[in-house]
Amino acid sequence: MAADAKPRLRILLGESVAIGPGKARLLAEIDATGSISAAARAMGMSYRRAWLLVAEMYRVFRAPLVEAGSGGRRGGGAQVTEIGRDALARYRAMEAKAQKTLAKDVARFTGLLKS
Repeated sequence: MAADAKPRLRILLGESVAIGPGKARLLAEIDATGSISAAARAMGMSYRRAWLLVAEMYRVFRAPLVEAGSGGRRGGGAQVTEIGRDALARYRAMEAKAQKTLAKDVARFTGLLKS
């Protein structure tokens, strides 16, 4: 277990999490599937929870990260916008930088954890 220890990056705006591991994965899944509901299924979460996360991102970012079409017989679908792809890429870069920077500290820290 201790070998699995790793830092997790969250970018906060006040009390809201603008983006973190879950929202980043949700964006990536929406981009891959073209659907909020398919992304939710892939992550094992309800459509409602996925939609609430997307709605929170609408509130904290200057522009939508996801554009969702209306549902219906043929379904509405969803797509990650350019700013959404940019935000995801920047988040992934910060995440990689944090993990690299903290690697030695985390390795020492795991000595305090059960193995």
